Amino acid sequence: MASFSKLFLLLIFAALVTFVSPLRAQEQRYTFEKGLMGSPFKLVFYTSSDSIAQLAADRAFKRVEELNEIMSDYRDGSEINRLSATSGSGKWVPVSKDLFDILAVSQDISAKTGGVFDATLGPVVQMWRHATRKGIFPPEEEIRDALARTGYSKLKMDKKTHRIMLMQKGMRLDIGGLGKGYAAEEAVKELKKMGITSAMMDAGGKIVLTNPPPGTKGWNINVSNGSDSLKAMQLSNVALATSGPTYRYMEYKGVRYSHIVDPKTGIGLLFHVRTTVISPDGTVADALATAFSVAGIEKSKKYLKRFKSSKVWLVEKQGDRVAEWNMLE
Repeated sequence: MASFSKLFLLLIFAALVTFVSPLRAQEQRYTFEKGLMGSPFKLVFYTSSDSIAQLAADRAFKRVEELNEIMSDYRDGSEINRLSATSGSGKWVPVSKDLFDILAVSQDISAKTGGVFDATLGPVVQMWRHATRKGIFPPEEEIRDALARTGYSKLKMDKKTHRIMLMQKGMRLDIGGLGKGYAAEEAVKELKKMGITSAMMDAGGKIVLTNPPPGTKGWNINVSNGSDSLKAMQLSNVALATSGPTYRYMEYKGVRYSHIVDPKTGIGLLFHVRTTVISPDGTVADALATAFSVAGIEKSKKYLKRFKSSKVWLVEKQGDRVAEWNMLE
C-alpha cells in the first residue's frame, strides 16, 4: 500500500511538471508601437498569451495618454497649463499626484545642478519654438522678457497638501525635459501589475528596462555618440535617455542652434552635444540627459557626484574641437 501511494504521488508530480513546463515555454515576445507625446512609443515584453499581451499594452498606452492630458504644454486644457494660468495670483493650487511628483523630481534636479535644468523655462521654450518654426532669431528684448519670467526658485511646493504656487505673473511650466522618462516608468508599472516582469519601454529615446528577456543576460541596447561611434550594451533594470540636436535644431546666419535651451542665455545651445545617461529611474535619466547637455563636460562631472548611481556618455563638438566623457566603457 505504501509503495502504491509513493507511485501515485510520483505520477501526480510528473503530471504537474508536464503541465507547468509548456506554460513557461509558451512565454513569447510581443511588440507594440503607438505615437504618443509627439514621439513613437515602443513597448516590448514577454508574456504567455496574445490576449494578456494586448490587455497589457492597452493599459500601458492608456496610462501614457492620461499623463499627456496632465503634463502636455501643447494642450490648452491640460492640468499643467491650467496651473501655469494661475501664476502671479498668490494662490496655492492643489494638483494631482502625478503633476506634483514630476515637479518634485524636477525641482530636486534643478537644485542639484544649479538651475541648468528648469521646469519654469516655459516662456523661453515657447519663444524658441516660434523662432525655430519661423527661422527668425528672437530679438534681444524678447529674450530678456522671457528669461525674466523663469526661475525654479519661483515655484513653491507644499508636500503636505500637494499644492503649488507660481510666484510671478507670466510664468509657464514646461516639463518636456523629463515627461517621457516619467511616462515610460509609469507604463512599465502597469505591466508589473499584471505580473509581466521582462519588459522594455522606449519613449522616443527614453528607455526603461526591467528583467532581461528569458534566457538572456540583458536587453541589447545600442548607444551612439551622434556620429560614427556605437556601443552595444546588455542592460536590465535600469533606465537610459539620450539627448542631442541631431534632428532638432535651428540654423540662422550660418550658425546652428540646438532645440535644447540654456536657462541662462535664453537661446539654443551653440555647440553640438550628444548626451546619454543611464540611471536607476527613467525620470531622472531623462532630466539629466538634458541638464548635462546644457552644463557641458566639466560642470557635469561636478553635478554627477550628486547622482552617484548614474553613468554618462557626453560628446561636445565646437567647430573642429571634439571633447568626450564616456563612463559607459
